[in-house]
Amino acid sequence: MLQIAATLIEKETAAKEAEKANYLAEHCPPLSLPHSMQELQELCKKLHAKIEVVDEERYDIEAKLQKTTKELEDLSQKLFDLRGKFKRPPLRRVRMSADAMLRALLGSKHKVCMDLRANLKQVKKEDTEKEKDLRDVGDWRKNIEEKSGMEGRKKMFETSEA
Repeated sequence: MLQIAATLIEKETAAKEAEKANYLAEHCPPLSLPHSMQELQELCKKLHAKIEVVDEERYDIEAKLQKTTKELEDLSQKLFDLRGKFKRPPLRRVRMSADAMLRALLGSKHKVCMDLRANLKQVKKEDTEKEKDLRDVGDWRKNIEEKSGMEGRKKMFETSEA
């Protein structure tokens, strides 16, 4: 099996060399340098013409490549847009008051005040009877001695009836 593989490799290398020789014979004829100055100038003009043709082809191919690359990038961006997978940048915390933010957005000409506390209602806290009682009672330890025994119970009974 190894001998068969070795012979196949040898045949492939020989075929490649023959193909290379045929290609060079077709596209690169053997160089024959002319002996006169006129013939040498004509040869140079032919070579320059061939170089120009090759450069034009190369330029056209590069332009086509750039165009297809741009189209590919646009299509891949559209694909990302359709999938909805965007890279969201990390948001930074902005320490700025609402007035400063409006001033930055609208400019210094506009006088806009965003003092939200000024719009709030002032509410007065009404004292309820429970709160008064709690304030009057004060510390519970002081009233224990008064409420202990029969006299304390009598006082509690009298205050609840009245």
